[in-house]
Amino acid sequence: MSSTQEPSKPQSPKQAKLPLDTDGMPPGRPLRKDWEVSPRQTHALLPAIQSGQILLVDCRTPAEHAVAQLEPVLLLPVQHTADRIDELLPHRDRPIIIFCHHGMRSLRMTSMLREAGFSDVRSMAGGIDLWSLTVDPSVPRY
Repeated sequence: MSSTQEPSKPQSPKQAKLPLDTDGMPPGRPLRKDWEVSPRQTHALLPAIQSGQILLVDCRTPAEHAVAQLEPVLLLPVQHTADRIDELLPHRDRPIIIFCHHGMRSLRMTSMLREAGFSDVRSMAGGIDLWSLTVDPSVPRY
């Protein structure tokens, strides 16, 4: 390398291109299709979400929601699911997609809602963090 060339800067995680499988998931993270949808699949469903055909639920805390958001959503922190399940009853027969930071809390909430009789509930795999990496890098990572 000559002294006039600048060394290349390493890519930040936001800039790095992730190799993704056909479902839009990174290597080693298979999609559990009966329980999850990928961020890319969720992105493709945005027209149905915006029209109210599909309900998008953010199960993170209000503080997390303030940092990084997807819209339109119902903010319902997972720890309040039992207390606020009545808010979801009108949506019982509609598809519901739940997301959190990385996908663990949303899987837990998906399980809770299925046990309560909601039939078409899925978790967004990888949460809003994977959304930021694979769909919209303008959504802040934290």
